[in-house]
Amino acid sequence: MEREFLEPVFIEAFDLDDAWFQCLSRILDSGHIYTITRGSYEGQKRLEFDFVTIRVKKPAHQIIPIIPEGMSIPAPTDMDYIQGYLSYLMTGTKTETEDYTYGERLVEPRVRIKENKDGKEMVREMPIGGNQIEAVIDMYRKKGFGTNQAIMEIGMPSDINLDDPPCLRLIDTRVRYGKLHFILYFRSWDLWGGFPSNLGGLELVKQYMAEEIGVKDGEIIAVSKGLHLYDYSWELAKMRTNKSSPRALVNLST
Repeated sequence: MEREFLEPVFIEAFDLDDAWFQCLSRILDSGHIYTITRGSYEGQKRLEFDFVTIRVKKPAHQIIPIIPEGMSIPAPTDMDYIQGYLSYLMTGTKTETEDYTYGERLVEPRVRIKENKDGKEMVREMPIGGNQIEAVIDMYRKKGFGTNQAIMEIGMPSDINLDDPPCLRLIDTRVRYGKLHFILYFRSWDLWGGFPSNLGGLELVKQYMAEEIGVKDGEIIAVSKGLHLYDYSWELAKMRTNKSSPRALVNLST
């Protein structure tokens, strides 16, 4: 039966492992299946929440997903990968083939400007701001915690023209009750592999910032209208959650 209204989902989790497992379980029951017409994996099917809010109370407790012994499925990430991902988030380094990295947008944001010189099209990169991570730390140190301005932006208007615009768009912050909290927005988000690596790396960034500010590490609240599973990971999700006949897959529709 075709839905008439969006179906927002709220998930409250203890740690990041719990959040990942709950999201897998819920998306198999209430996700929407459609064919991708533009973007990554064009032409394939995707199972996706209409909109989801995920609250993680103690993200530092268990950062990486736990795969029970005996399950013949690969772990979606590990701490070595997340430590490497932390470097990606904290530096502005990028390769010549990359339009951007999250780290570049956070600590060394630049905009690409196309120019025509002597009949040749050239691309020049112009710095447009400073280190957002250090600016937020400095803001809290100097001005205290009574502000709603300590937000770090990944996205910019010109991203609409990219073939693969950033999935993570905003990292909002709040210091309340003696803790630093992150509020995140992802426009699109791969639940199987991206979710655990992204949140694991961002949790380490939050821990660093909390220590620099002089507060405790707090919660993560993440929202997305595009948290999804690609069709190649549906069977893996079913195995991990012990779901044999999820409603969304039984009632497959495009």
